[in-house]
Amino acid sequence: MMPKRSIATADADTLACCTPLFAGPIDVDDAAVLAKAFAALGDPVRVQLLGLLANGEVCACDLVEPVGKSQPTVSHHLKVLSEAGLIQGDKRGRWVWYSVAPERVLALRAALDIGS
Repeated sequence: MMPKRSIATADADTLACCTPLFAGPIDVDDAAVLAKAFAALGDPVRVQLLGLLANGEVCACDLVEPVGKSQPTVSHHLKVLSEAGLIQGDKRGRWVWYSVAPERVLALRAALDIGS
């Protein structure tokens, strides 16, 4: 099994040898969409929630305990992720089932692809 590559622990020589994040300038509208999505991931709870949703659809009621936050706090973070287009919700009765928006996550991944 290959070791995970971590940008946080990569040394300057490793980062200097890699290709730039983008081959050319980013359209202003695309940059705004990417910036909103990356900003949404600027909170550890949101990163945790996205990770929990990565394996499939999850009821909002099942997201409170794993992140150790109150239901209103989890709802707030889900709203931020949803507004950034990273997740989508499907209301069923009184509960909302959330899942990752794969096309948006793939776009973020492509934006960060540095040829690893």
